Amino acid sequence: MKFKLDIKRIIVCFLAVFGMGFFLSFLMLCGLGTDPCSFMNKSISLRIGMMFGTWQLIINAVMLLIVIFWDRSSLGFGTVFNMVLVGYYVDFFDWVWSKTIPAHIFTDNVTRWPVFLGALLCFIISAAVYINSDMGVAPYDALPKIITQKVTDRFPKIPKMLIRMAWDFAAILVGILAGGTPVVGIILMAVFLGPAISLVGRLFFSRNRKTDIAGKIGK
Repeated sequence: MKFKLDIKRIIVCFLAVFGMGFFLSFLMLCGLGTDPCSFMNKSISLRIGMMFGTWQLIINAVMLLIVIFWDRSSLGFGTVFNMVLVGYYVDFFDWVWSKTIPAHIFTDNVTRWPVFLGALLCFIISAAVYINSDMGVAPYDALPKIITQKVTDRFPKIPKMLIRMAWDFAAILVGILAGGTPVVGIILMAVFLGPAISLVGRLFFSRNRKTDIAGKIGK
């Protein structure tokens, strides 16, 4: 488990989660696509008439129980921040934008595409910082890691990427069955999130990790 009292990393993780919720609110209002997990949860919350944040917390809590039973190594402060805060940030900022930004900004193609692309870029960077802070991941992300480990232990020739893709596709399918329509944002997220996580890790976190390792060796 990754409940390390590293104040700097906790703050970085918290701010990254805030950024994810903040920019995800723009992505949802633009209606041009989000990540598979948000697409699934937003589709279901709309179908059952529940706040997005409340439904996301419920489904994350269910997944968390499974993760705790199987493997707790992916859990940490980041897990709690993500599962509790992102959805409610989206609901809060959705309300704020409804009071402050004209609705046509998110529906007129001349304006919504720039808003969408800017928010998408910032969301991907926020998600990359969140992952690289190494403070634990959301239950949605922890479960495919556990499944991948168990599957590849028995069938090592199966590509790990394929399992993650199948997991995300299943989330998209559930969202479609709940009434959602997948659009371009999901594809862009799938293409660019992985490379962005790697790039942010190399640029901002690799030096700190090397310093931490050197410090441990010195001790």
